[in-house]
Amino acid sequence: MRRISLAAGLTALALMATSMSAPAGASANRLACGDGSYNAEAVLSGSTWTARNGTRTVYTGTGMLPAMQAAVGSLTAGRTSKQRVVVRGSGSMSAGSRLSLPSYTVLDVCGTVNVTGSGSGDQAVVYARGVTDVEVQNLKVTGAPLYGIFVRNGVNITLGQIDMRLSGGLGIRIDNHGDRSVRTRNVRIDNVYVSGTSTHGVETYGLDGLTVGTVTARGTGHSGLLLNDTINASVNLVDAQNAGTGTGYAAFRMANRNGRIGSGYPTNIRVNQVIARGGGRGVFCVSESGGAIINRVDLAQTGNNAILIENCYNVNIAAQSGTVNGGGEIRLAARSEFPNTSDILIQNLTVTNSAITENPCGINTTFRNNTLVNSRQTIC
Repeated sequence: MRRISLAAGLTALALMATSMSAPAGASANRLACGDGSYNAEAVLSGSTWTARNGTRTVYTGTGMLPAMQAAVGSLTAGRTSKQRVVVRGSGSMSAGSRLSLPSYTVLDVCGTVNVTGSGSGDQAVVYARGVTDVEVQNLKVTGAPLYGIFVRNGVNITLGQIDMRLSGGLGIRIDNHGDRSVRTRNVRIDNVYVSGTSTHGVETYGLDGLTVGTVTARGTGHSGLLLNDTINASVNLVDAQNAGTGTGYAAFRMANRNGRIGSGYPTNIRVNQVIARGGGRGVFCVSESGGAIINRVDLAQTGNNAILIENCYNVNIAAQSGTVNGGGEIRLAARSEFPNTSDILIQNLTVTNSAITENPCGINTTFRNNTLVNSRQTIC
């Protein structure tokens, strides 16, 4: 078993002590949905939706989506500071439609949006593209949207209290795939509950600057939280049950050069805790990702690997503590098409009824302070 030097150990402790602070979550003083000042509102009374901006009525009818879009459209054109729309009531919209938010818009939905029918493409309950300073304070979604929230190429994006109890689709996707040369920047996600998706709960791709409070995933088809090609991220908690059951996806997954800055992997992905019960994998790092530290893991009865590190670099698992109970083994692996796995630290784990396996041998891998209970260890 290889060991790291005292200097390296002190560096790891310094990182653990100084770099992990809990991301912004729901404030104890957070206003109730709909409270506070606003510029426009869409209100349901009986079966009639009415959208108003001040004394102006901008929509009257039976549709929730046109009422919301009219309220958004009534805000000041060309504005350079945020204006807020409050939605009061519940209703439905088609999976083949979307509420589009322009820059400098705050949306607060005090009700539930039920998505019906089918659609294609990038339709979403809430859609924003090429925007800056967009905020969704509260949103509840049911049904099977293509996306609950879809943001592409944005700056200063904030999602507050998001509740998606779905029967298909993807919960939240934020990416930069309109212009991949420009990263989506400065994204904050406070608190997400997502269940029943056919794919991921929350997925990012091409972000620089991500702060996540809590992602609670229940029965998602694929990952609870998936970070692709995302750098400078801080995640407080991923809490997943039955995420990716029967698949290779994980409660928390990093892929597609996630954490890679330039040609290196400095520590820039910081996760406080991952909890996984059942599902596919617990933690999965793959396809030239890394630069990650996870303080605590609590993984039990995963159907696939509890932890799989495959072609990843500079990853510190259980910097503070961790447990793996049953389910699939902890595995360090590598595929030949990518550079070999390197600079991995697996530590402070209590492993029960499972195994730790390194195959093939990585470069500068370290296993230390792990307690094996009815478990085996096969390392280089």
